[in-house]
Amino acid sequence: MIRRHLFITEEQARDIQLRAKRERRRESDVTRDLLERGRFVSQGRRQESVGEGLLRLAQLGKKFRMTGPKDLSMKHDDYLYGDK
Repeated sequence: MIRRHLFITEEQARDIQLRAKRERRRESDVTRDLLERGRFVSQGRRQESVGEGLLRLAQLGKKFRMTGPKDLSMKHDDYLYGDK
């Protein structure tokens, strides 16, 4: 292998890092794969924001008719950490 240094944007670096963590791979392997395919991360699929992910999760709850306790908004600490 030949070592190369290249300049990428902060967004590209962040996307490579996130993809490497998600796929449990080294950043160098992810970068090589992207270069081999002839496209960089910013041209690929857009990263989903946390808010978009939560909305998709809520839509799944509606789709499968999942429900929670009626008093969840008032007693969320009790449900998370137990009664004190």
